Amino acid sequence: MAIEKMARDPGSVTLPPDLDRAMDRYADGDQEAFAVVYDGVALRLAVYVRRHVRDRELASDIVQQTFLHMHRGRATFVRGSAVLPWAFAIARRLIIDGARSRRLPTLPLGDDEPAGPLATDDLVYARQAAAHLDRELARMPPTQRQAFELLRQEGHSLKQAAGTLGITVTALKLRAHRAARALRSLLERDFRR
Repeated sequence: MAIEKMARDPGSVTLPPDLDRAMDRYADGDQEAFAVVYDGVALRLAVYVRRHVRDRELASDIVQQTFLHMHRGRATFVRGSAVLPWAFAIARRLIIDGARSRRLPTLPLGDDEPAGPLATDDLVYARQAAAHLDRELARMPPTQRQAFELLRQEGHSLKQAAGTLGITVTALKLRAHRAARALRSLLERDFRR
């Protein structure tokens, strides 16, 4: 099978030379360019996801969701950027989100930490705070949100994140700083209430 072959030898499957240009065309509305994007990304994306997700059905779902996110977000794709890192970043976010949603929330309890209602209240508060931050992130300008998510939530290096977004490291730092400042301001405002 092609996935197993590529997993053993990633260099055995070459990328189409016009893959990034096809994504540019797809982002500009050329529906036929999607076939080139799909053919160039699908196999590598499947291998990447299978390395992180053991369940074949779940891995397949994540690959499909990645393409759905790419389709919905194609207008925000930075023309001239490489499509493969963008697709991997989306898949990585979906893998992380999937792992979080499957995990039962637990709070580690030490000998001196209270159990019972206080721990439950803390859990509820933490969930509410996380949901509130997610809503605020969603309301941010996409350029700031993407920079923040790549750096702070996905752990990309400055160089990796800048390459994914097709911008300079300086521009990335500025976007991420503005996003962090906005979130900090929100938290300070909410804390004072």
